[in-house]
Amino acid sequence: MLKYLRLLLFPFSLLYGLVVTMRNWFYDARLFKSSEFDVPVICVGNLDVGGAGKSPMTEYLVRLLKSEFKLATLSRGYGRQTKGFLIANSHANHLGAMASATKNTAAQLGDEPAQFAQKFPNVTVAVCEKRADGIERLQENHDLIILDDAFQHRAVKPGFSVLLFDYNRLNEPHLLLPAGNLREPFIGRYRADGFIVSKCPPDLSEAQQLDIIAQLRPLNDQKVFFTAITYLPLQRLDGGEEALVPNNDTTVFLLTGIANATPLLQHLGKITSNIVHHKYADHHQFSLKNIVKLAQDFNNCTDAQKVIITTEKDAQRLRDPELLPVLNTLPVMVLPIGISFLNRGEVQFNKMIFNYVRQYTTHRSIH
Repeated sequence: MLKYLRLLLFPFSLLYGLVVTMRNWFYDARLFKSSEFDVPVICVGNLDVGGAGKSPMTEYLVRLLKSEFKLATLSRGYGRQTKGFLIANSHANHLGAMASATKNTAAQLGDEPAQFAQKFPNVTVAVCEKRADGIERLQENHDLIILDDAFQHRAVKPGFSVLLFDYNRLNEPHLLLPAGNLREPFIGRYRADGFIVSKCPPDLSEAQQLDIIAQLRPLNDQKVFFTAITYLPLQRLDGGEEALVPNNDTTVFLLTGIANATPLLQHLGKITSNIVHHKYADHHQFSLKNIVKLAQDFNNCTDAQKVIITTEKDAQRLRDPELLPVLNTLPVMVLPIGISFLNRGEVQFNKMIFNYVRQYTTHRSIH
């Protein structure tokens, strides 16, 4: 069925591809303006629609750089109910009148920026649809700006681009929307400075890695790194640590509104076979009806050990005053994730990032 659907949609993909290719050509030929900045700008992105692990990668970069540089993250703020340039309210004082501060909620910032603001209170978290405008507002007060999900935002020419590929989707056809999942032609990968194959099995062999590198066909100066998801201890929805450790006797009610829940399901499946998945579309705005349905299913379950688990990104949208009266009656746990590099690749990756930023900041200090 999917094969025939792709065939029906393929003409629309050709039209979409023509438009995207022309747009990229106009930027490459400098007929469309692509702004460059004196401040170092690192872009984290991917070619596919959906989650390739951009947020964990952004968080990795923040942790790597925040102690040495005054940095900001800048996102579009997908799904937020606000417009324009906004910053998380914890940074309003030291940035003065340069921006309108807002509450650190998914409704105000978008779920990923709200997550960054919660986890990194000493880092400036900003959102703006026009990333060039956002950088203009941030660059005077910061040493470094990290762009989350901006690889297709050609109005900005970043100094360094990290492009992610989901290991689980490498063998899918390289078809453009709507027949496939690509936002732009696969050749667009050559704009990146480095590739990261994310969500790999921790035991991915060297031979398999070489096969993937051959499949991606990087340029000589494009390094390829491999990362795996690491699952951290459960936390309560209010952010506190939780001693609960699910086991094979635990029934897990999993609540997700993310692009790809397969790795999470595989992880939980190693712990328990009793999983009830309440699955919604990526960035889904949970309604009171959704949460009441979850509560009813949970309360109707007669198992002695049961818990509700959700992701960090989904947790941002659950902290809605309308939903909390119901959620506060339930044992809702958040499962944080991080990334780990295979083959100690973080040594070379970290060095590459620091070399770029330090070279750029040295250049700024000279001039």
